[in-house]
Amino acid sequence: MKKHKFVFLKSAVFPKDYPEPTRFEVVVAGRSNAGKSSFINALAGGQKIAKVSQMPGKTTLLNFFDVDENYRLVDTPGYGFSKRGGDEQASWQQMLENYFSLRDNLCGALLLVDYKRDWEEDEELFCSFARKIGVPVAVLLTKIDRGNNKDIQAALKKIKSQSRIHDVFPISAEGKVGIDQMEEFFFNNWIKPALKGDSER
Repeated sequence: MKKHKFVFLKSAVFPKDYPEPTRFEVVVAGRSNAGKSSFINALAGGQKIAKVSQMPGKTTLLNFFDVDENYRLVDTPGYGFSKRGGDEQASWQQMLENYFSLRDNLCGALLLVDYKRDWEEDEELFCSFARKIGVPVAVLLTKIDRGNNKDIQAALKKIKSQSRIHDVFPISAEGKVGIDQMEEFFFNNWIKPALKGDSER
């Protein structure tokens, strides 16, 4: 596993509170129990950057992390499994839509899905909104350490078919499987082209 320097910048809800758009950003999204915090910690080389809670739905803000000198990760509130009320869920949705719509330095989104789950309406809505504003999405099938190769390959095929997304990657934060490859993918396909385009302006 690569070792990265992660720096927590701030948490925010409203656009006026976002950090300055000095780096290109990659969003981490998914259900509240999909393993977003574990993934971020694994990407950070095992550092306890993001809090892993026993209560899904703990993250209620956008959390911004600078990674080395290269890019920024944005951890988003989970959806679907949270026990919070409808009004609060609606406010989260508005927060995410504001961020996606207004953040010109956003260059991609990582959508985490437990490999045992089907592709459902929440995932479809997220990806439809991302496509509408031109943000590429890669799907990360999480918790593959809990399955065998046959099950994982079946899940991979199923999610690719259901989501109509080609970029689907099996990962395990616990077993540190696929983390480096995942970062290499989004860095080479999203960050580098964005940096190149920015330098040519």
